Amino acid sequence: MSLFGAMNTAISGLTAQSAAFTNISDNVANSQTVGFKEVNTSFMDYLTSSNAISNGSSAVVAQPEYMNNVQGPVTQSTNPLALAIAGQGFFAVSQSTNSPTAGGVTTFSQIPYYTRNGDFQLNQNGYIVNSSGQYLNGWSVNAATGAVNTNALSPIQVTQSSFNPVASTQVTLAANLPATPTAGTPVSSEVSIYDSLGTAHIVTLNWTQNATNDWTVSVTSPDDITSPAVGSAEVKFGTTSGNAVASGTVGSLSNATGSMTTTAYSASSPADLTFTTNFGQGAQVVTLNLGSFGQSNGLTQYAGTTYSLGGITQNGVPPGSFSSVTTNTAGDVSVNYSNGQSQVVAQVPVVTFSAPDSLQSQNGQSYTATNTSGNPLAQSAGNNGAGALVTGSVEQSNVDIATQFTSLIVAQQAYSANTKVVTSADQMLQETINMKT
Repeated sequence: MSLFGAMNTAISGLTAQSAAFTNISDNVANSQTVGFKEVNTSFMDYLTSSNAISNGSSAVVAQPEYMNNVQGPVTQSTNPLALAIAGQGFFAVSQSTNSPTAGGVTTFSQIPYYTRNGDFQLNQNGYIVNSSGQYLNGWSVNAATGAVNTNALSPIQVTQSSFNPVASTQVTLAANLPATPTAGTPVSSEVSIYDSLGTAHIVTLNWTQNATNDWTVSVTSPDDITSPAVGSAEVKFGTTSGNAVASGTVGSLSNATGSMTTTAYSASSPADLTFTTNFGQGAQVVTLNLGSFGQSNGLTQYAGTTYSLGGITQNGVPPGSFSSVTTNTAGDVSVNYSNGQSQVVAQVPVVTFSAPDSLQSQNGQSYTATNTSGNPLAQSAGNNGAGALVTGSVEQSNVDIATQFTSLIVAQQAYSANTKVVTSADQMLQETINMKT
């Protein structure tokens, strides 16, 4: 091995340790960066010649060792839209290609990006973006059916529109009529139902006992422009009209008046009364569900002297304005409204790779796929090896400062040692040159 070869080998050592120092400084600088993955250094020896009687000078090369697959600590965040992945996988994100103003059109790069930075929030145009300015991608959800379109990922944009009112079509009653009511005591229930404009109207159910196990319900509404007395029907309990049912449960519905209609008895089928109202928006058909024939899951008549209301609900919805956006552990992105309603508009998948450490690092703690990383596989959180989503939390950098400082000391000492080899080789060469004199 020549002196020049020894000097070249030492210089390659200096270069390699400089590369290691660069990786260490990058790790330390990003020890508090959300979603950052540390880069370690591995060293490789390049031989020029080596055999049983001679070993030529070689060189050392530093190679980055990516730690994309190592979990960072998950910590709680005050940001309600923050998301962290516990386990394997990445968020799919897009990079914008312009800087739109509020209400402007945002255009996106066609290159898919992936990140663990889940510090998300809404931007001025309703997109969900992280602290690096990357746009969260998700599957779209059909608002009417709730079906998730898993065929395409696109940036999630939330429109801060109003929730349209929904006219009431069903009222559900759970109550017990007293088998021996106190004389002169009314038995009634009130419920507010909504018309197609979202206006609330009071509907009253008045109960009158005709005989043992025999009642009449009268439906009234003062806002009904056709007739405040909407209609009535007879409700019998226990075995009646050839219908053998348990005592105290609905056995038959009959004798409908006004706009009221009744359903025929069928064992365990819904015991429904249907009435039609008109609050100025046209005919509105409402079904009053009393439970099931022969079952104690709605209206009953058991022992007692007073009416006992278990609950009365309806399915109409008043108009509502945008309130907030939330996510859950299934990845559902929901828009919440002031009327208490919510609507799922998208679902966030977790994207996995067969070799995540081979992803190419990009700006903002993001990555792009490579030939060796494998193809991206988007799947629901927690399925088939994909990590679970943690709401209201972020994943911190996976850099351990103590380990980095230890590596820093080693790199510094190795660098100093290589400089000694260079200076020693230089002195030996100088001595060789001085032999001529």
